[in-house]
Amino acid sequence: MKKYTHILALSIIATTLFSCGKDNGKADGYGNFEATEITISAENNGKLIQFNVNEGDKLKKDQFVGFIDTIQLALKREQLVVSKSVVSSKSKGVLSQISVLNSKLKTAKINKVRIENLIKDNAGTQKQLDDVSGEMDIIKSQIRSVEIQNAPVVNELKNIDVQLKQIDDQIKKSKIINPVSGTVLTKYAEPNEITAFGKPLYKIADLSNMELRVYVSEIQLSDIKIGQEVSVKIDGIDAMKSYKGVVSWISSEAEFTPKIIQTKEERVALVYAAKINVVNDGSLKIGMPAEMWIDNSDNNK
Repeated sequence: MKKYTHILALSIIATTLFSCGKDNGKADGYGNFEATEITISAENNGKLIQFNVNEGDKLKKDQFVGFIDTIQLALKREQLVVSKSVVSSKSKGVLSQISVLNSKLKTAKINKVRIENLIKDNAGTQKQLDDVSGEMDIIKSQIRSVEIQNAPVVNELKNIDVQLKQIDDQIKKSKIINPVSGTVLTKYAEPNEITAFGKPLYKIADLSNMELRVYVSEIQLSDIKIGQEVSVKIDGIDAMKSYKGVVSWISSEAEFTPKIIQTKEERVALVYAAKINVVNDGSLKIGMPAEMWIDNSDNNK
């Protein structure tokens, strides 16, 4: 009877260990939620005239949120426009000379053709042909000389055009346009402050979809793959709140478990990082801890 009782007890223990082999009441991964944070900086120097941004605001892509003072840029642009007008008037005088010379050259070419025809009919002389050819050479030389004189004027006009484009680009960049849709996390500047190129204005992140970075052991690695659906749980008031998640990335190299994850003994183990995409219902925050649970029902069939 004692022997039978002993065997029965061993059987119960073995059955219990087998059934709890993987379902030990612990999550398959632990980690924290992340989001891609983008710091928006000023692209120009000057006074921040308007800045309609507050922490917690949801901004759309390409939304206008403010602008930097452009008075000095506008004055400089106006000055360049006046300079271009003055230089253009000089260039017009030179171009008119070239136009006159081109007309003379055209007339000389017609005379040359006429004399060549007269010579064929024995009605013209070689001297007449030589005179008109010489006249054409002189006109061509004059045109080249005027073009050389006009080259600096043309280059000056090109230089002014480049400066105007630079000013227009600076004026455009004085407008603060939000580059991505998301929620404002931090505000670094206020209206009427003096800002400078590269100075942070605000930080934004898309919180509609969060990423949970978790760490799994080498044993668990065979149970997880990219595109797989998993359960993600966070602490609630009465019970843990569950979300559906999709594995989007798994590290190809092992690393030591972060200190915040497990006990001292477990921290020395090598684990693999993974990212889980989770649709945010508004409850998930950056840095919030969470658990990942893998459904092993399919693997146990």
